[in-house]
Amino acid sequence: MRQTWRWFGPADLASIDDIVQAGAQGVVTALHHVPNGVVWTEDEISKRQQQVATRKDGSPSGIGWDVIESLPVSEDIKKQKGEWRSHIANYKTSLENVARAGLDVLCYNFMPVLDWTRTDLRYRLGNGGTAMRFDINDFAAFDIHILMRKGAAEDYSEAVRDAAARRLQGLDDAARKVLARNVTMGLPGSTESLSLEDVRTHLAEYGNISPDQLRAHFVAFLEEVVPVAEKLGIRLGCHPDDPPFPLLGLPRVMSTEADYRFMLGAVPSRANGMTLCSGSLGARPDNDLPGMMQRFGDKVHFLHLRNVKRDGPEIAGSFFEAEHLDGDTDMVALIAAIIAEERRRKEAGRADHQIPMRPDHGQDILDDLKRQSQPGYPTIGRLKGLAELRGVTRALEHAQFGLSG
Repeated sequence: MRQTWRWFGPADLASIDDIVQAGAQGVVTALHHVPNGVVWTEDEISKRQQQVATRKDGSPSGIGWDVIESLPVSEDIKKQKGEWRSHIANYKTSLENVARAGLDVLCYNFMPVLDWTRTDLRYRLGNGGTAMRFDINDFAAFDIHILMRKGAAEDYSEAVRDAAARRLQGLDDAARKVLARNVTMGLPGSTESLSLEDVRTHLAEYGNISPDQLRAHFVAFLEEVVPVAEKLGIRLGCHPDDPPFPLLGLPRVMSTEADYRFMLGAVPSRANGMTLCSGSLGARPDNDLPGMMQRFGDKVHFLHLRNVKRDGPEIAGSFFEAEHLDGDTDMVALIAAIIAEERRRKEAGRADHQIPMRPDHGQDILDDLKRQSQPGYPTIGRLKGLAELRGVTRALEHAQFGLSG
């Protein structure tokens, strides 16, 4: 695997110097300041590449921009409303511009309204560190009592509704605002956060869009952009829903192995692929991550390696961000499947035999607790995760003791 590190630009508390010292071989970043639906210009792309290539003292960093995460798909495209046709045209132009800059791996998602959702961004752990958490009872309290979505209560069991009511009673006005802000935070690094009224407006505009209709909109998007990506030599990797089950009465269409099988088959192309996120998919107990890597390996263009610990066996349940090797996903088995796929690609002569990976998320530990970095992206916590993943990989690849022996 090619070891990369996510960077949110010059404002990121983890600097390019830090990334180099962490031993990452490349950077995963995006033009977070560009609004969704707007063209990424060659000048802005070049500016970001230069930032990645330069240390604080002006000397070369020795690393480059390896993976785009994310070139967002606008809500208009997902709903096929408003400016969706012009946004698709702009997306194609952006693909042309990033290809001219030498970028060829692009991560994106097709989640409606909320790109990722957590209810607690600083969940206290037994060791004194913190992690991000999704609590279904807190989310129901937000959905039913704070957002006050029509019909929300019908989407939850009686037990969850009762627990949500008790949670709400224990929250003062300030705590309710924190919960609402956590849920509506939006895409990491983005300038586009959502207010409660923004969420209500989006929900109203989605109306009665069914899962089948959202899939049809997704296929229509792919039919437009995949041929362009294929011609340009760009590999698109769709990120799964996070968490991988319906929220706010909205459909989710990238949560399971069956979802990926449909999407990859709908527009067959090497350019139409997968970002395998072990944390997002691992939040569902019925997703087999090592098996999915084996079955979809040919189309896996990017890897997010992280782990979650689920509270129980429910499909739509609570979980928190665990240490990389200690959650419910067998990370050693997953990495073994990745190494096997990379070996197969190399033997087949594929130029993309080395799959880019980043240590996704991390727990806030040590000095991370003082920094208040981008939620989920602490420097030390991710460095610890990268070291653990690197150690597993080195052991599995060892000539005498590993898989190649």
